[in-house]
Amino acid sequence: MLNKFAYGDACLDVEIPEHNVAACLKSAEAASDGSNRDIIRQALENPCGSSRISAIVKAKSAQSAVIVVNDITRPTPYKYILPPLLKEIEAAGIVRQNIKMVVALGIHRPHSEAENKAIFGEGICSRYTIQNHDCDNNLASIGQLSNGMELIINRTVAEADLLITTGVVGLHYFAGYSGGRKSILPGVAARSVIEKNHQMMSDPRACLGNYENNPVSDLMLEAARLAGVDFILNVVTAGKDKIAFAAAGDVYQAWLAAVQYCEKMSVVTIPEPADIVIASCGGYPKDINMYQAQKALEAASPAVKEGGTILLLAECREGLGEASFARWLNDAASPKDIEQRFFNSFELGGHKAYALCRTLRRADVLLYSALADETVRKMFITPIHDLQTAVDQLRLKYGSRARMVLMPEAPRIAVKVRPFE
Repeated sequence: MLNKFAYGDACLDVEIPEHNVAACLKSAEAASDGSNRDIIRQALENPCGSSRISAIVKAKSAQSAVIVVNDITRPTPYKYILPPLLKEIEAAGIVRQNIKMVVALGIHRPHSEAENKAIFGEGICSRYTIQNHDCDNNLASIGQLSNGMELIINRTVAEADLLITTGVVGLHYFAGYSGGRKSILPGVAARSVIEKNHQMMSDPRACLGNYENNPVSDLMLEAARLAGVDFILNVVTAGKDKIAFAAAGDVYQAWLAAVQYCEKMSVVTIPEPADIVIASCGGYPKDINMYQAQKALEAASPAVKEGGTILLLAECREGLGEASFARWLNDAASPKDIEQRFFNSFELGGHKAYALCRTLRRADVLLYSALADETVRKMFITPIHDLQTAVDQLRLKYGSRARMVLMPEAPRIAVKVRPFE
């Protein structure tokens, strides 16, 4: 039985006996049959818990607008999202010269001009100002959150008359789901604020697919309210360019509508964990580096039994992807060192190393990637260079009847183990 897995810009093939494949887990097919443009138009015309943009602009006498947009690590179909959104803003009376876009980088690297053109289109890049967020510069304090944390965010965002955020709603390994409130915290927040919020990921309620009573998510929402987000436009995608669902309006109500749609598509159930899980990130840019590829490991973890093996396919063309993440791995002699460091001297980037160690507590991890073997071993992971040989050896290790779960786009699903009745 031939199975295909996305890897970078290519595809990997591996033969697995049919009797070994307990399940091939994928997100559900999108129910919508509307065009991308129709879905976006309907969302903008029928906002959730909010007036339309034109009414908001009039009520605020807004003269300027800032749109917060995703970075390259979160593929978003902006060629369908931005044109109607920009048209609506301009029709409301805000002139083009007063509309800016801020790329919600969090602590990620800045976009190049070429990347902006690829993501947003040359036309938009030539007509509008696009600014990379810098978590260490051009910041402003806008008040205090309920936990006593000072909220410091991008100054351009803080000073906007009209603030709109955009993004994709999907599973997130400790915020529950992405999108909505995440455009502010961590998207355009200061490094210190992101650090304090991310340190809360050790709370067991901060987990994949949980959006109720999740302390990390709750604080993110509070930050978005304090920042004064006026309107959001979020989508759920089914593949690279297909929009399955869109919701616009209030920062919570519109986001929740998208989350509930995403939940129906993304949560899958299996009767028991498997001996072996083969997981792909879904190709580039989701496997652009190990910092992003960790999300696939997080998704795969519930599907593998204690003491089992996860085989991760992630090209990682840009290496580990974040300096602190790399340093924590390089400095550690064991996963326990990283866990202790997380609680004793938290640092952004290091939180990904901590998340990686949570998976290693449960299972062995093998990695097929472009990374050097030495780099892979510093993550306490075993490098492999021949995918078919690795699968054949795992079948020998766990027996000819070994149960395998395949996850061709692991970050798109959340696995729940529930015995079938």
